[in-house]
Amino acid sequence: MKEKIIQKDTETKKGAKTLRGVVVSDKMKDTCVVEVTRFIKHLKYKKYYKVSKKFKAHDVGNLKKIGDKVEIRETKPISKDKHFIVI
Repeated sequence: MKEKIIQKDTETKKGAKTLRGVVVSDKMKDTCVVEVTRFIKHLKYKKYYKVSKKFKAHDVGNLKKIGDKVEIRETKPISKDKHFIVI
């Protein structure tokens, strides 16, 4: 019975986003904050610049530490702010 519950928690929707980033906080229980940095091209000046965004991701057992490079995948909402799990 527990196996079915675990599978439902990690279900992902079809075409779910996968992002790569760096863990910037691991102080919450079963949650880490991942900062994803990407380059965007400016429309007028054609120069690339960095844009960063932080996502809260579900990390069972708090295995990831600050500075670790991780991959996160979109999943069904786990809480108000958590919509990603650490792969």
